[in-house]
Amino acid sequence: MFLPVRGHNRGHDSGRGDGDSGDAGGGDAGGGAGRRSRALKAVGLGLAGVLALGVAAAGLAYWHLNQNIKGVDINSALGDDRPPRADTAPSAGTATLPSGALNILVLGSDSRSGDQNKRLGGGDSEGARSDTAMIVHIDAGRTSATVVSIPRDTLVTRPSCPLDSGGSTAEAHYTMFNSAYSVGGPVCAVKTVETLTGIRMDHYVEIDFSGFAKLVDAMGGVTVTTEQDIDDDKSHLHLKAGTHHLKGTEALALARTRYGVGDGSDLGRIGLQQTLVKALLEEISDSGLLDDPAGLYRVADAVTGSLTTDTGLDSLGELTTLGQSLRGLSAQNVETVTMPVVTAPWNPNRVVAKEPDADDLWTSLR
Repeated sequence: MFLPVRGHNRGHDSGRGDGDSGDAGGGDAGGGAGRRSRALKAVGLGLAGVLALGVAAAGLAYWHLNQNIKGVDINSALGDDRPPRADTAPSAGTATLPSGALNILVLGSDSRSGDQNKRLGGGDSEGARSDTAMIVHIDAGRTSATVVSIPRDTLVTRPSCPLDSGGSTAEAHYTMFNSAYSVGGPVCAVKTVETLTGIRMDHYVEIDFSGFAKLVDAMGGVTVTTEQDIDDDKSHLHLKAGTHHLKGTEALALARTRYGVGDGSDLGRIGLQQTLVKALLEEISDSGLLDDPAGLYRVADAVTGSLTTDTGLDSLGELTTLGQSLRGLSAQNVETVTMPVVTAPWNPNRVVAKEPDADDLWTSLR
């Protein structure tokens, strides 16, 4: 900002008396200094006001996003009767960021809460199921990862789980994997996965239909390539084989499609979900989203209202730290696999773990 300053040409004042010259020069200099002082104060106050508003807006935005996240205290609910923790200590040279191995249970729930979830396929009844389940194992150093999908139709032993209302659920054998979430929520889902795998889940993340669709839209869509035509009236998805740029509702439909691909089982849908996960990771990397504050806020605002985590991730600060620790993880270094299963001998619509293959997989991730 430029302030007007009145100048004096002293080279042409020799014919004036000292008094005239002094009065004129002294008066103008004093007035100019006063005006400059007042103008600078006004500028300073203006900048202070803008800064205060900016800090207030940032604080309000941070509070808003923090309030959106729902946290579940899984550690307190399950206590110490769990597999040992992975090593999450910082490595040399990265004192502020953890770099140890990490296991995260990620669930996509078909929550019926809210009109948008109902419109997107959550149904009309109350409650929710774990529509998608993935164990994300991040290797030490956090530059590579393995994503293991668990078919929701897998028959498992569901352990006794504590309930918020007090008491606990009964242990159940050869019951569907996604029943754990239905009867005992996130706590029972985590305990069932730990019982199945012998691996401690360090964190838990759950997103519903609405949140997933909003996430994809906030990222500007996602580009995927399908190897066959998809014609599924139940998920309302109709795509020719090839490359497509999908909006949020279309990406959600792809993640839910099962009757339009393969044999119509959950295994065919898992293949599409894994393709979608890799595509999302590539989109994040190619768009430079992690270095775009405005873009990150847009995505966070879209997702946090539909997000449930364990209490170790239920704040923006904790989520940000996790995200920063994963900056070296690229889509090319993420392997997607499915838990080895075979058709249950007594039920062609259900699967059971294929041994010893499944146990070998869990051992490799411990």
